[in-house]
Amino acid sequence: MKRLVAFAFVMTSGVAAWSAPPVGSALDRPAQAVRTPERAVLLGAAQAGPRWLAVGERGLVVRSDESGRRWEQVAAPVSVTLTAVRFADAQHGFAVGHGGAVLVTEDGGGHWERRLDGRLIAELLVADAQARDDAGARKAAEQMRSDGPDKPLLDVLPLAPGRALVVGAYGLALATENGGKTWASWAGRLDNPKGLHLYAVRQRGTRIVIAGEQGLVLKSDDAGRTFQRLATPYNGSFFTLELPDEREIVLAGLRGNVWHSLDGGREWRALAVPMPVSVIASQLAADGTLLLANQAGFVLARRGDAFVPVQREPLPPLTGLAAGRDGALLALSIQGVMPVASKP
Repeated sequence: MKRLVAFAFVMTSGVAAWSAPPVGSALDRPAQAVRTPERAVLLGAAQAGPRWLAVGERGLVVRSDESGRRWEQVAAPVSVTLTAVRFADAQHGFAVGHGGAVLVTEDGGGHWERRLDGRLIAELLVADAQARDDAGARKAAEQMRSDGPDKPLLDVLPLAPGRALVVGAYGLALATENGGKTWASWAGRLDNPKGLHLYAVRQRGTRIVIAGEQGLVLKSDDAGRTFQRLATPYNGSFFTLELPDEREIVLAGLRGNVWHSLDGGREWRALAVPMPVSVIASQLAADGTLLLANQAGFVLARRGDAFVPVQREPLPPLTGLAAGRDGALLALSIQGVMPVASKP
């Protein structure tokens, strides 16, 4: 088992299982100040205009207005680990994390407000199951309420300023249309009866794709109104995905498995990687290059149907990756933020 503080992937017969630490008052306790936040365990980063924002362990939110050269901590209302951050524009962004936490900013990351957590999620799911008269879903939601807020959210997709879809462990999928003031469950739209973990979500045009454990891939071609489950040639976990253009879907995950489809998911072909190590993050660079980050500490760039390392020596085990509009590339690791040259 390889544990990276914020989340654990338990490798059992090639399938990733979820393990999360207990969540208590950390949902209600603001993040503590740290002396060198840029050296802490960080998991997600994004640009808000020219500003960089990154999130990580114990509610850490950091920002840089100097192209990643210097960082400062931003106050956050929770001390649960935050797993991802994304922005719809320079002002409106969402961060998600453990305990079902969703933080919202409307000023480019200067201030953050908690607008969802696992306690509210459980109540929403109970109400949704009752409205749909789904006995199985109601039982699962009541169990979630009994468990307490211990289910993490793992990715967020801003659909527009104020609109977002969040996904996470045990099939969690919720959307907001008003900046997080109210939420609706999308679980009923997804063909995921086992409640498999949902690790990543991406959008291009009206296409939305969600990737998860045990080879789960769900695709919508109507902006999320309906989803279909895609058959994939690998039944291990996909931790990340990208949509390089209107035709292509690229999935990446456990043991260095990278697959792509050029026809909306009907047929799949493997893309070669130089090492059989789990890929945990991906990004599309400003020039369209597809980049991957793996647990061996390498950033990989796509060259045709294969990937090559962009650096000669490995970094510490990587936890995230972010590509800027100006060509800048940041690797996130268990030792903090690490700028990387985007060309091998």
